[in-house]
Amino acid sequence: MSTATLPEVHPLLKDFLSRKVHKLLIDGQPADAASGKTFTTLNPANGEALGAVAEGDSADIDRAVAAARKALEGPWSKMSPAEREKVLHKAADLLEARAEAFAQLETLDNGKPIREAKNGDLPLAIGLLRYFGGWPTKIHGETTPVSVPYFPGAKFLHYTVREPVGVVGAIIPWNFPLLMAVERLAPALACGNASVLKPAEQTPLSALWLGELLLEAGVPAGVVNVVPGFGPTAGAAIARHMGIDKVTFTGSTEVGREVVKASAGNMKRISMELGGKSPNIVFADADLEAAAKGIFMGIFYNQGQCCSAGSRVFIERPAYDKMVAALAERAKTVKQGNPLDPKTHMGPLVSAEQRDRVLSYIESGKKEGAQLLSGGAAAEGPGFFVQPTVFGGVKDDMKISREEIFGPVVSVMPFDTLDEVMARANSSDYGLVAAVWTKDVKKAHQAAAKLKAGTVWINCYHFVDAAAPWGGVKQSGYGREKGQYALENYTSLKSVWVDLN
Repeated sequence: MSTATLPEVHPLLKDFLSRKVHKLLIDGQPADAASGKTFTTLNPANGEALGAVAEGDSADIDRAVAAARKALEGPWSKMSPAEREKVLHKAADLLEARAEAFAQLETLDNGKPIREAKNGDLPLAIGLLRYFGGWPTKIHGETTPVSVPYFPGAKFLHYTVREPVGVVGAIIPWNFPLLMAVERLAPALACGNASVLKPAEQTPLSALWLGELLLEAGVPAGVVNVVPGFGPTAGAAIARHMGIDKVTFTGSTEVGREVVKASAGNMKRISMELGGKSPNIVFADADLEAAAKGIFMGIFYNQGQCCSAGSRVFIERPAYDKMVAALAERAKTVKQGNPLDPKTHMGPLVSAEQRDRVLSYIESGKKEGAQLLSGGAAAEGPGFFVQPTVFGGVKDDMKISREEIFGPVVSVMPFDTLDEVMARANSSDYGLVAAVWTKDVKKAHQAAAKLKAGTVWINCYHFVDAAAPWGGVKQSGYGREKGQYALENYTSLKSVWVDLN
């Protein structure tokens, strides 16, 4: 464990954390839960209480939806696109000015290393606000030349208009709490929608603080409502609520199926980013040192708690022994410890439940005959730490090779031909991302064309941008976040005919 001197808690964060209860944000005001219930969010680095949070349920979702629908017809709908742009850019400026405080909060509530929060989560969140802050004045329809076959010679003007879809219900996970909140709220706001956001019960704090920041930036009361709570209560209420027009969900495939079922009542629009079991494919002609770094980043970033984690590594047989040994040795050098320490490489998993889940997969790998090359146990000391774990000799049908673990566990397997590895890579039920490492340009493009995934990285891993679309195929979900493609999720296309005869 690293033991360097830790940075001082930012004064703004210290003040935020001093609140006796972190209340819901409904109609621009802090609010107690209708039930009066609260729950405790923990610091996963030591298991200690970080704060008490109001526990929202269906009654609170009802209040939040009512506020959102009222706001939708109020000042927000009357605000010009240029004014909405100003609000989003101001929000980006405010978040940038408070980046250190928000990064520390993400680290305390989620457990991710401060270096990742500062260098990854915060710049991306700010970038998303700036990117979508440029879109309100550029969302437009089109005119279409039309011909009516049963009315020859008639003249019509036809045009389309993109309108807000309405009230958006956003259910986000705990692995990137602030980033996921911004990723959903920024395009929704750019398109003129109102939102009800439910953060994960493990990491509710940054979303609540973000909601306050958006109010300060000029978002009218009720346009963004934040209701922490649990999936079976608050989350389910969003999915089935007749006053919500669209649901965006990020989480497990299992829960995603339940969201789809519950959303059928009023035929809500749905976009989903679900699980992954992503292949990371290394050909023998690749820059093996760069590939080793990419594999390491692909699986151990954010403690492996990424839907895009490169958890299945396929290495062409001539390079297999060398690469496996290098990965195992690299894993043994990882510095685990207090995530606020800038020298820490890996922090804890988000909860005791998640730690135990990951450990059960490790035991499964051992029992099924995989070769444990490094890690394989909980780290010593307090907190929910699991050692970075490398398995060799993994078979495609082993549980650790088929199921999403969502932790720092990688399965490494050899392959012999391109066609073979493509078939094995695509055999998963998931299809979120994939990566290919090779110096052969032709081979790289052949592999990219064959891989069934929403994103394919070539000679890199975990690169994202506000302008690049993000989403999966198969059981990794549907719909796209980020980029102009996200606007399809948050607008409704109206067709208008004008008789010119």
